Amino acid sequence: MTNSTSLPEDDFDSNTKESPLTCGVPLDKCGCRLDQFAAEMFPQYSRSRLQQWIREGNLTLDGRTVKPNAKLAGGELISLLAVEREQAAWLAEDIPLNIVYEDEYLLVINKPSGLVVHPAAGNYSGTLLNGLLHHNPVHAKLPRAGIVHRLDKDTTGLMVVAKSEIAQQALVQQLQARTVKRNYQAIVHGSVRASGFVCAAIGRHPSVRTKMAVLERGGKEALTHYQIVKDYTDFTHLELKLETGRTHQIRVHMAHLGHPLIGDVPYGKKMPEKLLRANPDLSLLAEFPRQALHAYKLGLIHPISREACQWQADVPADMQQLLTLLSA
Repeated sequence: MTNSTSLPEDDFDSNTKESPLTCGVPLDKCGCRLDQFAAEMFPQYSRSRLQQWIREGNLTLDGRTVKPNAKLAGGELISLLAVEREQAAWLAEDIPLNIVYEDEYLLVINKPSGLVVHPAAGNYSGTLLNGLLHHNPVHAKLPRAGIVHRLDKDTTGLMVVAKSEIAQQALVQQLQARTVKRNYQAIVHGSVRASGFVCAAIGRHPSVRTKMAVLERGGKEALTHYQIVKDYTDFTHLELKLETGRTHQIRVHMAHLGHPLIGDVPYGKKMPEKLLRANPDLSLLAEFPRQALHAYKLGLIHPISREACQWQADVPADMQQLLTLLSA
């Protein structure tokens, strides 16, 4: 049974928690921007959050409200009323999380198929975000509950989630810098002749707004590397690596190559009847209820310790069943 508790209905909770913090400005910081110095002194908060507090008058310079880019002279007193605000209209729900790793600053989960990552129209509950709020109330204080990247509802595998604002900021920066290593395994239609890559811009499908597509104009840069794990003649087991993180990127790129993922209805194709008649056991692949895609490896630099971290998760049982059938 799901155990739910409501968070505030408004955008922000009116019952904020104020934490007065003060620090003096050293003379050698003369000429430094206020927001830059504040980011050094209060590293637990993101620079954008500090800039917002400066504009709102929660972070003052000698008791005055100034602009974030105000230049310091040295010798001033900075005062910060850190207003912690809970995110709006989200439910904390007791949703089991397969936690691969967790410390004070982040957690890594192995997401199952069927779990939506973030609430949206039609999915306001039962999502990973709802489960995070129940797992640890600290997530209610973070944008998107600490979620920094997503997997499609029916894609399985590893995701990292921040547990502090400074960790979230660092992880977002790594994703933007493309230093986070994200490797996937997939089973696709057809025989992929050689390993390679797809560099093709992706954007909203011009006529089907729920889909993405490779676009000649107006799309965002997208790069996917793929390597053959095993060729099964009519199907191929691939390992893929993302350089960018566009919506449905692997699914769109592989369909663009003519090798859509098994089970991917929006971007895929039906199993040839001739092939099914020749091998009825392949009906398991024809009826596979989701895209055969698993995020099996995740690597990043820990946002606080700066150590290189890597986690791995075996392909789930349903995909392993397909691979076993193909290997028979």
